[in-house]
Parts: sequence; structure tokens; C-alpha cells
Amino acid sequence: MNDLETPLRNLPHGPEFRFLDRLTSLTAGACGAGEYRLRGDEPFLQGHFPGRPLFPGVLLIEACAQLAGVVAQCDPAIPPLPDLRLTAVRAAKILGSATPGEVVRLEAKILGRLGNLIQAETRAYAGERLLLEGQLTLGGNSPG
Repeated sequence: MNDLETPLRNLPHGPEFRFLDRLTSLTAGACGAGEYRLRGDEPFLQGHFPGRPLFPGVLLIEACAQLAGVVAQCDPAIPPLPDLRLTAVRAAKILGSATPGEVVRLEAKILGRLGNLIQAETRAYAGERLLLEGQLTLGGNSPG
């Protein structure tokens, strides 16, 4: 197992709701990048939209939140926050969508922390197309 696989094991999501297949880079606690391959057999694609499946924008936000959580939770200087969750979405712009067979490239940069809150700047791409950009806030419980 390489160093980029270990942090993914700590994602609390089940396989049915994991939108991060692999990390491509990671600076623990600061920034990271990852990928999700839209296979085409995901159940949500059956209804979004029949005959013309698109990766929903809200799930692009979730994918970015998952990556931001991985980046933040592996900071060696700060204990992981139990029950870390997406708590706010700001300045999000959904500019496009991915279709089956495309790889969604995700980027997250931790902007700051205040107590149990983590602010992140995120982006999602399909190829060179920017699909999403926005700021996300993650919140968790105090460790211990």
C-alpha cells in the first residue's frame, strides 16, 4: 500500500457513497488532489437524467468535501475530529458536469481552522473543464 492509499481508508463513507477513488497528491493538513471515475453504473445516474446521465452538481460538492476531509484529517499536528461533516457551502459555482467514462479531478486546499471548523477551497474538473469551484466548511466534535 502506498502513502496515498492510507488516508482513504479513514473515510467514513460506505462504498455506495464514496466519490473519491484515489489520491493523486497530498500535503497533509494543507492541500490535496484526487480522482473519481464516473463508471456509468451508479444508481443515481438512472434518474439524472434518463438517456443523458450527468453527475449531479451536489455530488460534485460532496466529492470535494470528502477530499477536503481527507486532507484535513491527516494533519500530523492536529488530532482528527470525530464525526467530521460538511456544514456549509459558500460561493459555490457549478459550471458543468461529468458524464459516464470521465474522470473527475478534485482539488482541495485548507484555508484555515477555527476550533472544530475547517474552511477549504475546492475545485472539480473533467479534463480541462472546470466543473465546480467553491468554499466548504467542515465541522466535527472535539477529539477525546
